[in-house]
Amino acid sequence: MGEGEASEAAPARATAEGGERRFPCKRCGAQLAFAPGTYALRCAHCGARNEIELDETAIEELDFGAYLARLEDGEAHEDRIVSPCVSCGARVELPTNVTSGPCPFCSKTVVATGRSEKLVRPASLLPFKVDKRRAREQFGAWIQKLWFAPRDLKKAAVIDGRLRGVYLPYWTYDSGVVTDYTGRRGVYYWVTQTYTTMVNGKPQIRTRQVRKTRWYPASGRVRNFFDDLLVPASTSLPPDQMHKLEPWDIAELTPYADEFLAGFGSESYAVNLPTGFERAKEMMVPEIRATICRDIGGDEQQVTTMNPSYHSVTFKHLLLPVWICAYRYRDRVFRILVNARTGEVIGDRPWSWKKISFAVAVGITILVAAVAVFLVVFNN
Repeated sequence: MGEGEASEAAPARATAEGGERRFPCKRCGAQLAFAPGTYALRCAHCGARNEIELDETAIEELDFGAYLARLEDGEAHEDRIVSPCVSCGARVELPTNVTSGPCPFCSKTVVATGRSEKLVRPASLLPFKVDKRRAREQFGAWIQKLWFAPRDLKKAAVIDGRLRGVYLPYWTYDSGVVTDYTGRRGVYYWVTQTYTTMVNGKPQIRTRQVRKTRWYPASGRVRNFFDDLLVPASTSLPPDQMHKLEPWDIAELTPYADEFLAGFGSESYAVNLPTGFERAKEMMVPEIRATICRDIGGDEQQVTTMNPSYHSVTFKHLLLPVWICAYRYRDRVFRILVNARTGEVIGDRPWSWKKISFAVAVGITILVAAVAVFLVVFNN
């Protein structure tokens, strides 16, 4: 252990500020922050290191039906003051003694106009693995690789403000599915067809094999099992951006502890548990349909009806880490996201229409030249 990194027991009490969990250093009183890539809190002021006591309890799947039945009892729930951001729609947590604070998603000020809500407590999370320095490096590398970007983008694009580490809420669902279906099985067969064609100016009769399909009714029952279907529970970011952050190493989930949130923001879920399962059902449809097609067999399949029933449904509520930031280019702000486990960058970017127009013109020129060469060779 290096100088100034004396290990101390992590403080037992945390406070919240602007949606962030904060822990005071027992040595100097400064705020501790979770150190990405470790399982410890570190004091930026005196260097004290506070190891996090990990919960050895296995992360359990919760019974979906039973949990919904107990939803009003308050079990496994916690009261939080959640205020909406009027700019981006994020659901930001503010402590009772704070009247306003920055939104971790867009940096706009959030006023404490929210109300107390009973929310499902997260049972697990993936801790931050990529630190701020590497996130900035990944952003720089991403900018360098952009196609059809304005020539001065690499020099002019600057990160507006600081990168903000935020935990995003997700649900995962496991479910068995039994699906009764009806449809049709198509079987190919071949027939000989006679046709007339011109050869050297004279008609000739020829034959060819033509494929046709004979259809038969089909019905049956298939079974599927889905494990850890990941459903975003946030509405503050576009769904396509949320999905582009995947894949996540869900197998590395860690039992939830407030210490992992020290120095980072977190968003409360906006998609509730039942709604999340409805979205999970939509994600199941392609695989169920593929299973039905395999069951129908034949050369082609048509699915007329699908009637799935769901059983053994379980869920988890978890938090996943993202670095969120904006970069400014020519008075426009573009948002980027960095997967804080893998370092993958996704986000908005400007385009150079001059470069795109030039590329299209070059492509057309090459195509015209190729056609001209072909015609010359063909005519000769």
